[in-house]
Amino acid sequence: MTEFNYVAVTNDGREAKGRITAGDERAARAELKRQNLLVVKIAQINALSRDIDFSDLAIFKKKPKSRDLSVFCRQFVSIINAGVPVIAALEMLAEQTANKVLSKAITETRISVEKGESLADSMRKNEAIFGGRMFISLVTAGEASGTLEISFSRMAEQFEKDTKLNDMVKKASVYPIVVLIVLVAVIGVMLIVVVPSFVGIFDELGTGLPAITMMVVNASNFMKARWYVVLIVVVGAIIAIREYAKTTSGKALYSRVTLKLPVIGDLIVKSSSARMSRTIGTLLAAGIPLIQSLEITANSMTNFLFRDKLMSAREDVAMGNALSDSIRKGSLFPPLVYQMMRIGEESGDMDSMLGKIADFYDQEVEAATQRVIALVEPAIIIIMAVVVGFIVMSIMLPLVNMYGALDNL
Repeated sequence: MTEFNYVAVTNDGREAKGRITAGDERAARAELKRQNLLVVKIAQINALSRDIDFSDLAIFKKKPKSRDLSVFCRQFVSIINAGVPVIAALEMLAEQTANKVLSKAITETRISVEKGESLADSMRKNEAIFGGRMFISLVTAGEASGTLEISFSRMAEQFEKDTKLNDMVKKASVYPIVVLIVLVAVIGVMLIVVVPSFVGIFDELGTGLPAITMMVVNASNFMKARWYVVLIVVVGAIIAIREYAKTTSGKALYSRVTLKLPVIGDLIVKSSSARMSRTIGTLLAAGIPLIQSLEITANSMTNFLFRDKLMSAREDVAMGNALSDSIRKGSLFPPLVYQMMRIGEESGDMDSMLGKIADFYDQEVEAATQRVIALVEPAIIIIMAVVVGFIVMSIMLPLVNMYGALDNL
C-alpha cells in the first residue's frame, strides 16, 4: 500500500486536503471519487515530500479528558436537536474541538459513517478515546431506540460527574505530593550545601562529635560523593514499583494497601461507590442489560478490588441472585449501597435509586476530601519540622558544647 497527499474540492466547493492509502494512484483517485471529492492534485508521499507532524508523535498526544468529552457530547446534542444531520454535525465538531486526538477521532468517525457504517461501530474504532465501552454501548442503544440525543446527554452528565469526582480526589492527593517533594528538596540542599559548610568548623574543634552530628555529616559526605547512587536507587525503585503495579498481584496489593490507609481508604471507598452507582444507573437507564452493565462498570473501576468484586457480582447475577445480595458479600461496599439497591430492586426503580446513591456519595467524597486535606497538611508540616529540626540540631549541638566548654574555662 502507498500513501498519497491530495488536494480536492467538496460538493459545496470547499477545498479539502489530506492523505489516503491505496494500492496505486488510480485506486486512490477512485476512493476519493467515492467520497464525493473532486481531485485537483494527488502525489505519492516520499521521504522528501513527507510532512513531519509532531502532533502524531506519542509524546505530544494528549488524550481527551472527561471534561473534553462532556463538552463534545453537549455540543453534539445541541447540533442534532437543531436538525443538523449526524455527518454534518461530526464535521462541525471535528473543526471546533481543541483536543487534536479527539478531533482526529471525530473525523475518522465521520468518514466511517459516510461509508455506511453505524455511528456506534464507527466510534468503536476509537473506543478508548471516546470514553470506553460504556460510551459505545449507550450510542448503540440510542441508535437502536432512536434516542441518540438522550444517550449523548446521559454520557455528558456522566463525564461531568466523573470530572468533578476526579478533581476532588486529585485535590486530596496533589498537596501532600507537592509538600513531600519540597521536603526532599530541602533535605537535599541542607545535606549537600549547608552541612558541608560547617564540617570545617567541626574539624577545627578537634573534639569528638555527638552521634547525631556524625550521622548527619556521614550522610552529607555520602550525598556529595555518591549522589548518583541515590538517584539511581530512587529511579530504579520507582520504575520497579510501577512495573510491579501493572501485574495482577501488584494491582491487588496496591488496592489492599490504599484501602487500609486511614482517611485515604475511606475516600477511595466512597469515590468507588459513587462511580459504580452512577455508571450502572446510567447504563440501566439506557436499556443496557444488568449483566452487561456490571461488566462495563467493572472495567471502568480504577481500584482492582472493586473491579474484581463487580465481576464476581456479575457472575452471581447471571446465576439468578439479586445484585444487592452480591454487593453485600465481602463487605467491600458500605451497607448503605446494598440496602438502597435492595429498595430499588423491590420497587422496580433501580436506575433512579442508583442515581440517588451516587449523589449521596458525591457529597461524601467532597466532605472526605476536605478531611484528608485538613489532616494531611499539618501532619506533613510536622514531619518536615522534625526532619529539618533534626538536621539543625545536629549542626548546632557541637557549637553549643564548644561554647559551654569555653564558659567553664
